[in-house]
Amino acid sequence: MYKKIFPAIAVTLLFSFTAFSQVRFSSNGIKLERTLQLIDNLYVDDVSADNLTESAIRAMLHDLDPHSQYLNAEEVKELNEPLQGNFDGIGISFNMMLTDTLYVMEVIAGGPSQKVGLMPGDKILFVNDTLIAGVKMKTNDIIKKLRGPKGTVVNVRVLRRGTPELLDFRIVRDKIPIYSIEASYMIDANTGYIRLSRFGATSTEEFLTAEKELKAQGMKNLILDLTYNGGGILQTAADITDEFLGADKLIVYTEGKHQPRHNLVSTAKGQFETGKLIVMVNESSASASEILSGAVQDWDRAVIVGRRTFGKGLVQRQLPLTDATMVRLTVARYYTPSGRCIQKPYENGNEEEYGKDLIKRFNNGEMLHADSIHFPDSLKYTTLVTKRTVFGGGGIMPDYFVPLDTTSTRLHRILNAQGILNRLSIGEIDNNRKQLLKSYPNAQAFKVNYTVPQKLFDKMKTMAESSSITWDQAEFEKSKKLISVQLKALMARDLYDSSAFYSIINEENEIFRESLIIINDDTRYNDLLQGKNRTKTKN
Repeated sequence: MYKKIFPAIAVTLLFSFTAFSQVRFSSNGIKLERTLQLIDNLYVDDVSADNLTESAIRAMLHDLDPHSQYLNAEEVKELNEPLQGNFDGIGISFNMMLTDTLYVMEVIAGGPSQKVGLMPGDKILFVNDTLIAGVKMKTNDIIKKLRGPKGTVVNVRVLRRGTPELLDFRIVRDKIPIYSIEASYMIDANTGYIRLSRFGATSTEEFLTAEKELKAQGMKNLILDLTYNGGGILQTAADITDEFLGADKLIVYTEGKHQPRHNLVSTAKGQFETGKLIVMVNESSASASEILSGAVQDWDRAVIVGRRTFGKGLVQRQLPLTDATMVRLTVARYYTPSGRCIQKPYENGNEEEYGKDLIKRFNNGEMLHADSIHFPDSLKYTTLVTKRTVFGGGGIMPDYFVPLDTTSTRLHRILNAQGILNRLSIGEIDNNRKQLLKSYPNAQAFKVNYTVPQKLFDKMKTMAESSSITWDQAEFEKSKKLISVQLKALMARDLYDSSAFYSIINEENEIFRESLIIINDDTRYNDLLQGKNRTKTKN
C-alpha cells in the first residue's frame, strides 16, 4: 500500500544522517517532512514507522534500476554470507528426503560435525529436542536451528543405517567455509577443468590452489566453467583475470555520473598467461563472470564458448544505514577493455520486464540459433590484438555459440522438479554405501566402471507413478542417456565429492563437450581467436 502512496518519503530518511542533510531544508525536503508529520498525527490507523520506512525506500530504489535495492538486517546477512566465504554452523550439506527427513549429504572436512563423528547418510531427526522429521518444517527454518554463533552448542539426534537406536551428538558450532570452486580435475593428460560458482572473498586463494594442483598434474590447457556463476566481488574477478593476462593490461573500468573513471589493470604475477584457455558461459553467467569473460575476449587471450551472458554491468556500492540495514545503490557501469558496456537495456527500473529478458531470448530463438541475435553496427567493437569483431549492448557474446540442449523432455524435467532423481540416488547410496565404496574405492573407478542398473529405472517409474506423474515411455527413451548420467553423477557426489559429480555430468554437457573438442584442436582454437567458425546450431 505504501509503495504507491509514499515512494519518496525515504529520501528524507535516507539522507537525514548523511553529508546531504541539507536536502531536508529544500522545498522537497520540507514537503517530505510535512507528509511524515501528517501521517504521524492524522492518519486513521496506527502505522508502523519501520514498515513505512522500508516500503518507501524499497519503492524509491525500485524506480531507479533493477539492481539498486534496500536490504533489512537479515537480508544484509544473507547477502554477505556467500561472499565472505564462511558462516557459523555445524558443517554439513543436506537434502530433504521424500519422508521430510534431513539426509546428510556431506560432512565438511575438519568441521564440527566431522569432529564428533557425524557421517554422510545419517538422518537428523531432532535438533535441541525439537522434532524436525516428518513435520513439514521449512528448509530455512531448519537451517536457522542448525546455524548459530561460533562456540554455541547444538544437540542433534541421528538415525544411522545399521544402528537400531538413535545416536546423540553434541556439536559446538564453528566457522564453516563456503567454497567457490565446486570442481577441479584433470580431463586428460594436458587439460584441466575448474568450475567457479561465485567470486567471493576466498575465491582467488581457492583458484590459485586449484591451478597449482592441476599444473602439478601436468595441466597445459584450462577450461574455466563460469556457467550459472552470478558474479560477486569486483576485485576478486580482477585478481583471477590477472592470472591469464600479462602485465599492464586493462581488465575493466567503471564510470558513472558521480564516479570518475576507475581502471583495474593486470600485473606481471599471472601463472597461466600462455596455455590455451576456454571460458564456458551461458545466460546465467553475470556481473563478475562477464568482467572476466569480456577481458580475456577483448585481449584475444581465450575462446569464450556457450551462449550470451546475462548482461549485468551496473556497479553497486553497499551503503550502510544506522540500524544494520543497507542500501545497495548503483553508482557506475562496467566497461570491458575495448569499451563495451556489459549492461543490457532496462527502462526506469522496470524489474518485471527486466526479469523476463531470458524468456524473451528463448521465445526469439536466441537459445537455439545464434543468427537470431541481431546487433546494430553501433554496438560493434574490435578486440585489441587480432582486431576481430565483438559486440556490446548487454552481456558477452561467445566466440563459439552452443545452443540449448533439447534432449531433455517433459518427463525428465518433471522428474527433476519433483526430486525423483535426487531421492532415487540418495536411497541407492543409503542402502549400498559400503558395498559401492568397496567395489569402487575412488571416483575414477566409479566413473569408468559403474553402470546404472535397470532396477533403478524400474524403481524410478514406480516412484513417478506414485507421485501421479504420467509416465511417457517415448520421452523416457529420448532422455534415458541423460537421466542415466545424471543419476550416476548424483551418486558420485554423495559417495565422493562435487568434482566427481562434474566429471560425470559434463559428459552430457554440450558446452563442455564443444569446449573440449576446441581446446584439443589447435586449428579450430586459433581460427576462433581470428573470428572464424563461430557457431554450432541445432537442426
